[in-house]
Amino acid sequence: MDSITLLRQQISTAHEWLEGTMADVTAEQADWAPPGKANPLGASYAHAVVSEDLIINGMLRGGTPLFLGEWAGKTGQSVPHPHEDWSQYAAWARDVRVDLPMARAYAQAVYAASDAYLAGLTAADLDRDVDLFGMSQNLGAALGNFVIGHCHDMMGEISCLKGLQGARGYPF
Repeated sequence: MDSITLLRQQISTAHEWLEGTMADVTAEQADWAPPGKANPLGASYAHAVVSEDLIINGMLRGGTPLFLGEWAGKTGQSVPHPHEDWSQYAAWARDVRVDLPMARAYAQAVYAASDAYLAGLTAADLDRDVDLFGMSQNLGAALGNFVIGHCHDMMGEISCLKGLQGARGYPF
């Protein structure tokens, strides 16, 4: 299997598992604020999708992320995700309410854009150095760490938050 096919398969599986984890989440579960500093699971889901959109469509493609373009105001977030001033993230995570059907539709658009981006890459592209969040690494590692790995991280948080509410976490 070539490296592009592998990355496409990995991101597709991450999306499938994230959506499976979110499939039975209710609005009440999404908005539940856990004790301490943990984020509500709706905020974690929105963050996973917005982050992928920002990284792939904004930083790597050098274009406008969907949430700032054609999907502006249609991401299912009551308060837009901060993307320039990360000091606002903790307050946003506690304040945002997520319309799950809208958020899922936006997620599908992000996933399709991500797959189209990956499909257009070559193996040589993966060796190109990129700087994301002040960390320089090759594109292949950045996709693995900041997109695929981050999606799995958020899925784990969501699964835990579902469990704390008495629901089943992962779908498998």
